[in-house]
Amino acid sequence: MGQNTAITARCLIGGSWREGTGEEITRRSPYNDELVTSARAASLAEADEAVAAARAARRTWAATPALARAKALHRAGDLLHERRDELARLMTRETGKTLTESYEDVEYAVDDLKMAGEDALRLLGQFVQGTSSDIQDPKRVLVQNVPVGVVGLATPWNFPVAIPCELLGPALACGNTVVWKPSEITPGSGHLLAEVLAEAFPPGVVNVLHGRGAVGGHLVTHPHVDMFAFVGSTATGEAIARAAGVKKLLLELGGNGPVVVMEDADIDAAAEATVYSAYYAGGQVCTATERVLVHDSVHDRFVARVVELSKSVTGGDPLDETTTMGPMCFAGSFNKTRQHIDDAMAKGAQIVFGGGFDGLYHEPTVLTGVTSDMLIAQDETFGPVVPIMRFSSQEEAIELANETNYGLQGAVFTSSIPTAWQMAEAIECGTVHVNGTTNHWELLAPFGGMKKSGIGRILGVASPSSFTNQKQITFDLGH
Repeated sequence: MGQNTAITARCLIGGSWREGTGEEITRRSPYNDELVTSARAASLAEADEAVAAARAARRTWAATPALARAKALHRAGDLLHERRDELARLMTRETGKTLTESYEDVEYAVDDLKMAGEDALRLLGQFVQGTSSDIQDPKRVLVQNVPVGVVGLATPWNFPVAIPCELLGPALACGNTVVWKPSEITPGSGHLLAEVLAEAFPPGVVNVLHGRGAVGGHLVTHPHVDMFAFVGSTATGEAIARAAGVKKLLLELGGNGPVVVMEDADIDAAAEATVYSAYYAGGQVCTATERVLVHDSVHDRFVARVVELSKSVTGGDPLDETTTMGPMCFAGSFNKTRQHIDDAMAKGAQIVFGGGFDGLYHEPTVLTGVTSDMLIAQDETFGPVVPIMRFSSQEEAIELANETNYGLQGAVFTSSIPTAWQMAEAIECGTVHVNGTTNHWELLAPFGGMKKSGIGRILGVASPSSFTNQKQITFDLGH
């Protein structure tokens, strides 16, 4: 395949590659509008076939020895690593992410799969001595972690390989089978990952459906899908929760990551972390820095340093290795960013750097004078913007940090250990980083949000419990 050849993404159902019979989906480069991927969406009947295939394979896969499941996951990781160049380039063409960012995405995915392989070997249960008070009626109790069954997945475009593997890996490690719908914005990246999975796992264990929201929605309500996991917007996550009924859910949703810069902070470190996490992947990351709360006494120094660092961002062709920020992925993200900036300006904010755009490329932009009544302070912008707010006391900083409906990731910069503890405990986020960027997650630690940023946790010790149910087996030794 040539470096810029368009590919056709196909569905994977029961081990067979299929052209969907639904609508045609095409993906064009956000940088130069060339055709990158085409696909046919799965029909709802084909989605039913995929669920049936997963259901037929589930008992055999659940009974597969843990070591065999672990080997399959390690093999998938090795195969993915072998195809990293092809996949990173395609991902960059589909999303507008830089090559460096796309390579990071693939390597995260490799680690996710291999880490899940290790998890397969550590699905431990419990032995509990019975609590019956009758000595003539002794009992012994086993508690097992058993597969949920068929897991439906829908994943976003911004990390089109890493995020699926964060979910696929542990789901498969725990003995579940999967029906996965990649984002319709990145069908090509989804197809290449599907090719890897098809080579590593038996037919029916992993099934892949291309399509838009109707396909994912069908999986949410399908009676033979036992669990649904979704990463994406809070609005979609709320719709899934309403529709799912009594079904196990894992939802990792939006964020409005606050960064608090205290008066004793290392200003250079705080500014560098802010610029990195606000502009990485064009700000189109749920863990991006979305608000920066800066103490009055260091506000001007911080703004000056952020502006200086913002000048070093290099836009351009994301396939050019000298480019450090590519175009935004699609018009929806771009338009929301413009709406938030325009609203902030109308309500008194000032652009102190950037603000311009060319096509889908949006300049890194620094706003000061941001207040709580602005959309940019309350909603998830998902664009390359640094909105800066002021505070004068620790209590005010905590109030501002917690005033939104989101609670995914936050950060605090301070040289005081007591202040760091107090702020980290007070900020209502699933993760709070001390003196570090919001745009970071540990593969070995549970990740997820509070409030409207999600339900449940992935990664680390959380992954196995997220994709299993506890089952109790009681032995009556008196009979």
